[in-house]
Amino acid sequence: MNQRDLSRDDPSMRLLVAGDIDPVAVDNPGGSSPFLLLGDHAGRAIPRRLGALGLENHDLARHIACDIGVEGLGVRLAGRLDATFVRQTYSRLVIDCNRALGSEGSIAAVSDGTPIPGNQNLDAAGREARAAEIFTPYHDHIATTLDRRGGATIVISLHSFTPALSGEVRPWLYGVLHRGDSPFSNAVLAALRARVGEGLVGDNAPYAMDGTDFTIPHHVDPRGLDYLELEVRQDIIADPTGQDAVAESLAEVFQALVQERQ
Repeated sequence: MNQRDLSRDDPSMRLLVAGDIDPVAVDNPGGSSPFLLLGDHAGRAIPRRLGALGLENHDLARHIACDIGVEGLGVRLAGRLDATFVRQTYSRLVIDCNRALGSEGSIAAVSDGTPIPGNQNLDAAGREARAAEIFTPYHDHIATTLDRRGGATIVISLHSFTPALSGEVRPWLYGVLHRGDSPFSNAVLAALRARVGEGLVGDNAPYAMDGTDFTIPHHVDPRGLDYLELEVRQDIIADPTGQDAVAESLAEVFQALVQERQ
């Protein structure tokens, strides 16, 4: 039985129940921009059947639960660019939509040193329900959107990173993640460095795009699309004022680069 059949044929196995939100949220669905914005870790909701995954509220407010500030940034950026923003509403602790199903990071037992009790000793049915009802609808929606839009789309995956991790201070304001095969990523890297300073924009730092990333390779490679995976330091987008400022700056950069390509 596949993941879809599991949830449909046996209601007792369903993860999402009445009162749970849809796993996919779409802002500005009719956007005419060449950009499609994605938020793999934008949400922090937990399905009712999972309680709080055994965590306290302060842990669910931390970066381990979601990419802080990305939802607000993405909504504002979508408005400025007239772009569509597709985002995951559930916490990455339920299932990480930027990790391949079955991989070590897909459903984390421990995140940044914090054990996740609700993910300990999870059985196959529990994993399949999370995949079928949260992961798959999100990626199906992205795929459908891209297929409808055609080949001119530039996919921008928005993420954020904590200012310090394991005692290490991270000075960058932005990090551009790529595999060396993206003209748009290279252009954004240069433009952001010119705008805020070379030392404040990481080239595959604080993270590098590698084999653990799922969303960008899965969607852009088969379609031959250009892309950008952008990390923004959480403290500069933690509130609406910061999100407004960063969205304005990024919109100016992205629009200028698209005009240069025309």
